[in-house]
Amino acid sequence: MSSNRIAWLTPADPPTSFPPVETALVEPDGLLAAGGDLSVGRLVEAYTRGIFPWFDSGQPILWWSPDPRCVLRPSDYHLPRRFRRTLRQSSATVTFNRDFPSVMAACAAPRPGQPGTWITSEMHDAYCDLHASGWAHSVEVWDGGQLSGGLYGVVIGRVMFAESMFSARSGGSKIALAALCAVLEQQAFPLIDCQVASGHLLRIGAKLIPRRQFVGEIEQSTAARTPFHAWPATPLAARELA
Repeated sequence: MSSNRIAWLTPADPPTSFPPVETALVEPDGLLAAGGDLSVGRLVEAYTRGIFPWFDSGQPILWWSPDPRCVLRPSDYHLPRRFRRTLRQSSATVTFNRDFPSVMAACAAPRPGQPGTWITSEMHDAYCDLHASGWAHSVEVWDGGQLSGGLYGVVIGRVMFAESMFSARSGGSKIALAALCAVLEQQAFPLIDCQVASGHLLRIGAKLIPRRQFVGEIEQSTAARTPFHAWPATPLAARELA
């Protein structure tokens, strides 16, 4: 049950100091705590509890656990017919963890209609540390030797916690997501955490589930807190995803 207050953390507090997600605010939806730091240990602990950081420049670190939660099960991913035709004609290739910093930088770049970005330099550095520690991963889409799209997120056990995606060319992020779902379905991942719903995500198979159900599922799937390394070693041809 939520109240009108949130917990305040300090960098000295242990990573396990997060309050129960049931105490998150209803408005704004899921705001749970503020403060702490973006250390590798605290971020890993947060994700395994169904919590993620999201804040703007000039704000303290804000921690969220919205209810309901948007998830995409790789086996439920729906490839739109028109996009399938586009893929068959595509010359793009897809790699994994080839250029994590560039994917993050592209995701942080200003977008039309948005005054700024929540991917601050602090967030960039924190997730690069997560990547160096084996927890954060990127998907890159290349076309004509240029980075044309991609996404990044955190993998713990058998759950992918997706964070952000971008397209430098039309369809770039869609190719990245299609490749991610194909690989994670082969690896028997039960779900991808999409955090908050959008019309596009719901059209391709994502669903909203109660936070309680989400936390229960990830508790089982992240019980073995081990980094994931079974990514394809060679580039995938986008047309093979059609």
